[in-house]
Amino acid sequence: MPTLVMKFGGTSVANLDRIARASKRVALEVANGYDVIVVVSAMSGKTNELVGWVNETSPLYDAREYDAVVSSGENVTAGLMALRLQEMDIPARSWQGWQVPVQTTSAHANARIEGIPTDNINAKFAEGMKVAVVAGFQGISPEGRITTLGRGGSDTTAVAFAAAFDAERCDIYTDVDGVYTTDPRIVRKARKLDRIAFEEMLELASLGAKVLQTRSVELAMRFGVKLRVLSSFEEPSDNAGTLVCAEEDIMESNVVAGVAYSRDEAKMTLISVADRPGIAAAIFGPLADAGVNVDMIVQNISEEGRTDMTFSCPVDQVVRAQKAMEDAKAGGTINFHDLVADEGVAKVSIVGIGMRSHAGVAAKMFAVLRDEGVNIKVITTSEIKISVLIDRKYMELAVQALHDAFELEKSA
Repeated sequence: MPTLVMKFGGTSVANLDRIARASKRVALEVANGYDVIVVVSAMSGKTNELVGWVNETSPLYDAREYDAVVSSGENVTAGLMALRLQEMDIPARSWQGWQVPVQTTSAHANARIEGIPTDNINAKFAEGMKVAVVAGFQGISPEGRITTLGRGGSDTTAVAFAAAFDAERCDIYTDVDGVYTTDPRIVRKARKLDRIAFEEMLELASLGAKVLQTRSVELAMRFGVKLRVLSSFEEPSDNAGTLVCAEEDIMESNVVAGVAYSRDEAKMTLISVADRPGIAAAIFGPLADAGVNVDMIVQNISEEGRTDMTFSCPVDQVVRAQKAMEDAKAGGTINFHDLVADEGVAKVSIVGIGMRSHAGVAAKMFAVLRDEGVNIKVITTSEIKISVLIDRKYMELAVQALHDAFELEKSA
C-alpha cells in the first residue's frame, strides 16, 4: 500500500469534536487505499500550559525534566485519536516517540532527529493496522531519555516520517488554508499563495511565520518531500492549500513573496567589550552553551580598543543570556562595562527569490519605513531576505506598509 503522512496541529485537535473531524479526514485517505501515518500535536494551548508549569516550578529548569513534562501533551492527543479511529472500525494504534523509535540527539528541548527505523510500524501495517497515530515533537536520546524537538517540532516529525517511509506526500493540516503573503489578521488584503519555493518558505518560517517549523522545511527540501499546507476546517479538494516546492516548479513570482514578523524579540548590547581576536567566540560560545538562540548581530566601530556588541534573541531567553554573560565575565573570559536589554522590539522581514535579480529592494523597504516614521535599530540581509529590528509598537504598521508598498495582494 502507498503511504501518506498527515499532520494535525494543535487547533485541529483542540477538543474531542475536532479530533473526530480530523479522524474523518484520515478515514477518507484510508478509503483511498493508503496506509496512513498521522502525526499529532498537543491540544491547542496545552503545550503553553505545560511550559508555564515548568517555568513556574523552576525558572532555570533542567531541560531533561522539561522534555518529560512538555512531551506529555502529544501523548494524550495520539491516544484519543487512535481511540476515535477504532470507534470508526479503522485499525489504529498510537505510537510515542520511544516506541517507533524516533532517534534523536541529546540536545534536550531542541533535539534533532537522527533516524527513524521503519521496521516496527511497517510490521504492524503488514498485520493489518491501517493508521499509526504518532505523537509529534518527541523522540528518544541515545541515553534513553525523552527529548523534544523545539516548538513546532511536530511539523519536523511529519516530514521526517514522510522521508523515512518514502510517503507519497506529507499534508500539514492547520487552522489556515495555506501560506499567505503575511498574517491576514494584520493585513486584510493578504493573499494565499498557491505555490511557494522551499527557500522562501524556509526564510519565512525562520523569521517568524508560524505556518511551518524551519527544520521541517529544511528536511522537505533535502529529501524532496512533497509538502502541502492546508486547513483542517475546509472541505477536501485537489487544489486546496499551498504547495511548498522547488523554485523551478514556480512559473512566475513577485519580487517579494511575503512579509514576516516576530513580535517577541529582545535586543541586547554588551557595552565596552575588548576589541580583540576571539572576542566574538568568547561571547557567543557561552550563549550557545546556555541554549540562547542568537539571531541578528551588530558590532560597532572600535574606539580605543573597546567596542559594543549588539545581538537579538527571543525575549523569553533574556534571563539565560544575562546569566551566561555574567558567568563569562566572572570567569574572566570576557570583560564588559554593562549589559543592556531592550525587551520592547520586534523583527520585520521581507522575503522573495525575486530579490536575487532585482536591485533597489532594500532602498524601497527603508524608504517605506522612513515615511511611516519607523526607526530601524538593526539590519541584516541575505540573498533573498531583509530583516530589521524596530520598536514593537510599530510592528503592525510596518507590516501593513511593506505589504502595500510591494503590492503583495496582486499575483505575479
